[in-house]
Amino acid sequence: MEIYKQKITDLKQGVKNPNRVNVFVDGKFAFSLDVTQVVDFKIKVGKLITPEELLEYQKASEFGKLYQRALEWVLVRPRSEKEAYDYLYKKVYEKKLDKNYINNILEKLKDRKYLDDFKFAEWYVENRFVKKGVSVRRLKMELMKKGIEKSIIEEILSASDRNDKDEILKIIAKKRAKYDDEKLIAYLCRQGFSFELASELVRSSGTD
Repeated sequence: MEIYKQKITDLKQGVKNPNRVNVFVDGKFAFSLDVTQVVDFKIKVGKLITPEELLEYQKASEFGKLYQRALEWVLVRPRSEKEAYDYLYKKVYEKKLDKNYINNILEKLKDRKYLDDFKFAEWYVENRFVKKGVSVRRLKMELMKKGIEKSIIEEILSASDRNDKDEILKIIAKKRAKYDDEKLIAYLCRQGFSFELASELVRSSGTD
């Protein structure tokens, strides 16, 4: 029995994304691929494809689009692996895509060094509330919520110059005029600083 085949009749560069190629089968738009995928699949006008191949290309199209969105998202700022997983899971759920795309894209991003929990944690500690002030305890909690391993957190914090005394002094400099001693100490404690250190530094700072 002869297998029914369709013909690729046209290839057009994407309008919104010039790096993608719109592929037409039997005169109708069928899917789009990035330039690398077009080369890998040897897509060209006149090529005959089976229904199974068409489905394969359409799945590759979905994967490519999702990967591109994820890549653009991680390039905005460093992301943790958990953040990336949550982002991809939401996209897959919304668009009813294959869940296997998630781990495949995560591995691709890690292989290309776009995802690295250690580098993310370094960036986070160096940049989180630098001028505003933040407790080491809060940094630990936030990093844990972002899926960073405890050993990585401890290593980076131990190597960092940030410490609770300096961070408290930053906050006091900003909040001193707004709060009396007791309210300022209570505020600092809510931010994760110890009562003893907060009390010592607030009371020694005076009210001027």
